[in-house]
Amino acid sequence: MRTWQVERRKRTRHLIELGGLVAKARIVDLTGDDRAVIYGVMLWMADKLKSEDGERARQLWAGKGKEAFAAQRPASAHDGI
Repeated sequence: MRTWQVERRKRTRHLIELGGLVAKARIVDLTGDDRAVIYGVMLWMADKLKSEDGERARQLWAGKGKEAFAAQRPASAHDGI
């Protein structure tokens, strides 16, 4: 397989995973699949991250994300099994 094909597949997988996060957070359902709203929220988030409160927002959102990922792990993952 050519290098550009490998890179394209990596990029495609990455974009699919990001879309999965949007779905997992129920953003699609909550916005009625309104792409303008979803894009607007992402632009607002980008502006927030670029602001003077950006680091605080990043830490807060990272904490919420980590908690949500941990809550979704199967029980055996929590037990180290």
